[in-house]
Amino acid sequence: MSYAAAAASGPRQTPQEAAAPQPPEVLSSQSASTASLVDVDTPSVRTVPSDFMEQDVQTETQAARQELEDAAERARAEASLAKKKGSGKARKADSVLTKWFSDLSDGASTALGASNLAAVVGLSAFLGYKAWGLYERGSLGWKSIGIGASIIAGVGIVEGVFGRYLYKGKKKQS
Repeated sequence: MSYAAAAASGPRQTPQEAAAPQPPEVLSSQSASTASLVDVDTPSVRTVPSDFMEQDVQTETQAARQELEDAAERARAEASLAKKKGSGKARKADSVLTKWFSDLSDGASTALGASNLAAVVGLSAFLGYKAWGLYERGSLGWKSIGIGASIIAGVGIVEGVFGRYLYKGKKKQS
């Protein structure tokens, strides 16, 4: 038997029983409260002096920000001073290397350049030979490729640094 058949077999409801219940009514017996409104005569309202806009520091937040900016400026000044002290030593080392490379004769500088080229080609050939061997054994992976690339990058950086000094030295000699 279905629900509809069971409900139809029972006693009939009156129209009042069948109607939906009435929603509850809200009775407004209280008036709107004015306790949360600010009264301008109370001491909680702050007034500012008439020269407020002409003051250098107008708020506590602005004062804190200015203190932070001053501290950052002092730190930059100290870093600049330390950099100047350190750059003097770097310039001295730079001039020593430049002087040494400029004192080389043309034959010596050519030999130095040729030996650098031979070293780079030899190192590249050696690394290529080792990589080929690893490939044939099936053990060439990203780790060994990364190690080889970092060795070549390191040699390139060293060559770039010393090449710059060699170029400076030869430029001063001319």
